[in-house]
Amino acid sequence: MTQRADIDTDGPEPDGRAPVIDAGAELDPVHPRNLPPSRRAPVAATGLTSAEVAERVSRGEVNDVPVRSSRSAVDIVRANVFTRFNAIIGVLWVIMLFVAPIQDSLFGFVIVANTGIGIIQELRAKKTLDSLAVIGEAKPRVRRDGTAAPVSTSEIVLGDLVELGPGDKVVVDGEIAEADNLEIDESLLTGEADPVLKRPGDQVMSGSFVVAGGGAFTATKVGREAYAAQLAEEASRFTLVHSELRSGISTILKYVTWMMVPTATGLIISQLIVKDNDLKDSIARTVGGIVPMIPEGLVLLTSVAFAIGVIRLGRKQCLVQELPAIEGLARVDVVCLDKTGTLTEGGMDVTELRPLDGADEGHLRQVLGALGASDPRPNASLQAVVDAYPDGGEWRCTQALPFSSARKYSGASFEDADGAVSTWLLGAPDVLLAADDPALADTDALNRQGLRVLLLARADGDLDSPSPAAGAEPAALVVLEQRLRPDASDTLRYFADQDVAAKVLSGDNAVAVGAVAAKLGLPGASDTVDARKLPAERDEMGAAIDANAVFGRVSPQQKRDMVGALQSRGHTVAMTGDGVNDVLALKDADIGVSMGSGSEATRAVAQIVLLDNSFATLPSVVAEGRRVIGNITRVATLFLTKTVYSVLLAVLVVCSQVEYPFLPRHLTLLSTLTIGVPAFFLALAPNKERAKPHFVRRVMRYAIPAGVIAGAATFCTYLLARSHYSGSGALGAETSAATLCLFLVSLWVLAIIARPYTWWRLALVATMGAGFLLVLVVPWLQDFFALKLVGTVMPWTAVAVAATAAAVLEVVWRWVGRRFPA
Repeated sequence: MTQRADIDTDGPEPDGRAPVIDAGAELDPVHPRNLPPSRRAPVAATGLTSAEVAERVSRGEVNDVPVRSSRSAVDIVRANVFTRFNAIIGVLWVIMLFVAPIQDSLFGFVIVANTGIGIIQELRAKKTLDSLAVIGEAKPRVRRDGTAAPVSTSEIVLGDLVELGPGDKVVVDGEIAEADNLEIDESLLTGEADPVLKRPGDQVMSGSFVVAGGGAFTATKVGREAYAAQLAEEASRFTLVHSELRSGISTILKYVTWMMVPTATGLIISQLIVKDNDLKDSIARTVGGIVPMIPEGLVLLTSVAFAIGVIRLGRKQCLVQELPAIEGLARVDVVCLDKTGTLTEGGMDVTELRPLDGADEGHLRQVLGALGASDPRPNASLQAVVDAYPDGGEWRCTQALPFSSARKYSGASFEDADGAVSTWLLGAPDVLLAADDPALADTDALNRQGLRVLLLARADGDLDSPSPAAGAEPAALVVLEQRLRPDASDTLRYFADQDVAAKVLSGDNAVAVGAVAAKLGLPGASDTVDARKLPAERDEMGAAIDANAVFGRVSPQQKRDMVGALQSRGHTVAMTGDGVNDVLALKDADIGVSMGSGSEATRAVAQIVLLDNSFATLPSVVAEGRRVIGNITRVATLFLTKTVYSVLLAVLVVCSQVEYPFLPRHLTLLSTLTIGVPAFFLALAPNKERAKPHFVRRVMRYAIPAGVIAGAATFCTYLLARSHYSGSGALGAETSAATLCLFLVSLWVLAIIARPYTWWRLALVATMGAGFLLVLVVPWLQDFFALKLVGTVMPWTAVAVAATAAAVLEVVWRWVGRRFPA
């Protein structure tokens, strides 16, 4: 066999095909042409021997790219411990351990506990992801010692002979050794949508996938040298970034830092220099003003919520290959479904063979048996034919045309026992026949019953001709019954209840698809559209898709175009599928969902893989995403309200030249009761509200006014207390009154955030209130937290100010909701 030069891994040529450099082989030390005889890949069909494999492994010529489904344990610990705010709090904690009682250092212990919780939860999520990734790992078939067997991708060595079939992904770079009408789609690498017909000697790049035919290739580049190795590693990595939620939190933290630096500087100067107080007390009150500005638990709770989401979905055999997919699916308002393998189970049954024009049924059965035997990797339809007609007689296949989603038919040429040659096609009747052919009337009647119909036709032309189906003579209709997924109906009903529009995009006949969808109760199933009649212009196509629910005869490229048309109209689109014809659409959709039994290519590009092949798992994924985003939005408002009132109080203290009213212990107590403990429960609570965009705006529109009102009310109470109390214990009494006011206002913010109320939400708010009351009435807790209400006038004044602030909060909250809708 003539060897061709290797691929230039700098990228594809402008025409979309793999670039070929004629002289490249002379420069490439691992190219088969330049390897010594002991290292050359065998051209024979037997593949490498066990000894040759061992030799290559010992030399390190193995595909050792560390494709990871999750961050390493070291990365998790580093990400949770070494943060900007942990560094600030850590320094302040060390200072407080030296200058103040242990009560004023409680905030440090809380941070240590929170960080530990975050690490533990993420390690649990990592364990879940890693175990699921092993289950869902694709194992290409590699021929060694003349026998093909599935091998882990990481165990492929240089020179291995890797078999290819429809839907298989090319996992390493190589050179075609065998090809049987092998068509490879390189669009994920080159952007060129048309499949490329490959012949022996042609190059294949990792990251491409087979759309039709079969064959085998010799691995010429493995590991990090392979074209798409780095892309594959990145695509499979568990990540906590690149989502609107986390980028929004990063933006908020950036703003907080900008506010914190000048405010904290002013507070330090005010408390340490301007006020001539006891140094240790001044330091303690300065730290007490700085610490609450930091929303330290916000990032933790977001990580924990995501991690627990992964664990919950993992229990349902759902592999989240990219963590933000949980968030993304929660924002979805259109889900595009492929019928076969999603609404229906993969298998089918032949229910009837209906000869046309007096054809002999026995002869047709032999033809179908021979067609089934001609394809070593039959799709679901052809497998049903193989099961029904296993006997192909003594027919010898002389040429085969494998099924392609673009063509929508397959074919083969045979020589029978008498030496007669015939060519047969099997595929979509409305593609193989003219629009006015009378056989289509029977097809339409069967399609309306939800049955799938294939046409067996005798072809006049050669399979290598540009139009093999031209002039084909219909011989029989093969009627297939599809097995509906028992859980599909409930899943479609869930999407309808959640205002998520379901669109069925199928390569089958539109009427048949509509009948199946109607059986499952899909809204709008009666409005079927033949996708070949859709307008090509994107806006018009998007309007047509919005107006209808079922689309048949959709080509793979058209699925991709339809997803893009929906996205151009502002929709967040999820695409589900399991076949190679779904890959392009899965790649372009906001969220791609693949069945675990789907092709290797679909699993590689999807963000979510349903390992148990259960379509009914999707509602759980949607619900988990909505829980995460909705609840994090709630608790972010709590955390940032604290930041706003802390900054405002510090500014007012600096401007008024008075002592800062709180010690760290006071704000630790308030944060624990009104934010920390409630936020943990609220972050993990059920939440069915569809996620909405503009996270930062949605949070800040409530946090800023709530924080301003809380800070203003607290400072007002503090000033009133300063004018009311005098003497040596005045500062402690003033602090207690201000703390009472701030707690009550913060508790009211919590009460608003917790709506709509359920029994446990009411119990949560009441328990936090009871906890603060316990501190006020138990003597040793009074001493521990330095909280003791003096007299009756000022405490009741604090309550009155807090009640007024709560009333203002209610009015402002409603006004903000109307004035700045999400």
